[in-house]
Amino acid sequence: MLAARLYTMRKVPSLLARTLVSGTNGSPLLPDMAEGHLPIHVNNVRSRLRDIVGASTNWSITAFFLSSNVKTQAEEVTISRDHVQAMQERKALHTLLAKRQEDLPPRRMKDSYLEVLLPLGSQPEIREKYLNVHNSVRFGRILEDLDSLGDLCKKVIYPDCDIKFTGNVSWVGKTSMEVKMHMLQLHDGDYSPVLDATFVMVARDPENKRSAFVNPLVPESPEEEEIFKQGELNKLKRIDFSTASLLKMAPTAEERNVIHDLFLNTLDTKTVSFRSRILPPNSVWMEDAKLKGLQICHPQERNIFNRIFGGFLMRKAFELGWATACRYGCSRPFIVSVDDIMFQRPVEVGSMLLLSGQVCYTEKNYIQVRVHSEVYDANTREHHTTNIFHFTFMSENEVPRVVPKTYGESMLYLDGKRHFAAIMKEI
Repeated sequence: MLAARLYTMRKVPSLLARTLVSGTNGSPLLPDMAEGHLPIHVNNVRSRLRDIVGASTNWSITAFFLSSNVKTQAEEVTISRDHVQAMQERKALHTLLAKRQEDLPPRRMKDSYLEVLLPLGSQPEIREKYLNVHNSVRFGRILEDLDSLGDLCKKVIYPDCDIKFTGNVSWVGKTSMEVKMHMLQLHDGDYSPVLDATFVMVARDPENKRSAFVNPLVPESPEEEEIFKQGELNKLKRIDFSTASLLKMAPTAEERNVIHDLFLNTLDTKTVSFRSRILPPNSVWMEDAKLKGLQICHPQERNIFNRIFGGFLMRKAFELGWATACRYGCSRPFIVSVDDIMFQRPVEVGSMLLLSGQVCYTEKNYIQVRVHSEVYDANTREHHTTNIFHFTFMSENEVPRVVPKTYGESMLYLDGKRHFAAIMKEI
C-alpha cells in the first residue's frame, strides 16, 4: 500500500530529501551512495535498494511465468543461475525476520534522512527527459522520482534550476511507516520549497508475500513529537475515509439531496417524464468527460521485486489525468493536489494496463479527475483493479459543470466532491 498527497509549499521548512541525477555520460556524480554521504546520486538509489533487499539485477522470463502461476510454461524455460540463487537467498532471509516489533532496535527520524539532487540547471543535458511542451518540468516525472525515494496551485517547476528532494521516516506503526518528503528548487543560491509529499509504505517479507515488522520510531524533540502525532492522525483519517466509502455505505442525507437536485435540473419540463433528460446550460454529461489509455508493461519498467514500478504507474496515471482535464477545460490545467493513492495489487511485467480518466466533479475553475487503473488478463479475460488515483487540477478559466446521468456516475460525482472538499480544507 502506498499513499501520496501533495500540497503547495510556500512557508514550510525543509525536512527531507532524496535526489535524482544523471552524469553527462551516465556516470554517477559524487558524493555517492556510501553511508553518511549526501546528496545521493539517483543512478545508485536503485542499486543500493537492490543490495538491501537482495533483489536480482537481471530480468528473467521465468520470474514472469512463476509470478503469473503459468507453471506449464515455466517448466519449459531454463531458469538462469543468478535468478535461482536470488530466490534461494531471499527464502533464507526469513530466518532473520523479527518475530515481534519489540525485538527490533528503535530508530530516530534523522537516521532515515536522505537527499538526492536533480541538477536541471547545472547539467542541461538531462533536461529533455523532464521538459514538457510548456517549457516547464513534467510533473509526472516528479511523481515517479518521488516514488523512487519513498498545492502546486499554478506554481511552475522551472526546467533550468536544480531540484533537491529530501525525505525521512516520520511515523511508524507495527508493519507500516509514513515517509515525509519535500521538493525544493534552487533560486538565487537558495533552495525554496515547492511541494510536500507523504508516502505510506508497508514492510514486506523477503518473498513479498506478507507483511513484516518495522523498527519502532523514537521522536527526540517536541517538533518530532508533533510530526509523529500527525502521522497517527493521518492513519485515523485514512481509516475513517475508507469506512465511509460509497462502496460500503449509502450517501448521507445531504449528499442524496445534492444528487436529487442534479437529477431534477436535467428533466425536460415539457414532457413531464423521468426518462426525458436534457443537459443544463454550461454543463457536460459525465459520460462525455473521459479519456482512456492502454499501456503494455515491459521489463524495463520493473522494480526491484520484478513487478512494475509504482512511480511509472503514477506518471502514466497523472499524464492521462492531465490530458483529461486539459480536454475538459479547453486550456492548460495546473496540478493542485494528488490525493491518497492506494496500490491495491501489484502489476506484473507483461500486463496490459488499462487506464481510464474521468472528470467526476467541477467547481468554478477546479477540475477533479479520477483515474482508474486495471490490468487485463488475456488468459482468463478478467479485469482487476490495481489503483485509483484522484487529481485536483485548476484551469485558467472557469469550466462547465459536469453532470452525472446514471446512479453509478452519481456515486463517482459524490466521491469526487468528497475528495475535493478534503483537499480544499488542507490547502
